[in-house]
Amino acid sequence: MVKIRLKRMGMKKEPFYRIVVTDSRNARDGRFIEELGYYNPIPDPAEIKVNVERAKYWLSVGAQPTDTTRGLLKKGGAL
Repeated sequence: MVKIRLKRMGMKKEPFYRIVVTDSRNARDGRFIEELGYYNPIPDPAEIKVNVERAKYWLSVGAQPTDTTRGLLKKGGAL
């Protein structure tokens, strides 16, 4: 099953996430198929950047977003 989920990046206590499309069997920070954008929760208004066209494509072919990613995609305009 293909999932849209977050990949954690950044240093200790300074998280930075990439929104990626990956096989659900892969590790959280492991191999991925495509990067759709990023989420930076550190600044006061959190930064969210999403490639809306590619996100809509992956949703149309059956990729399932996680709960957190679903909220980010709504804020980014992909849902």
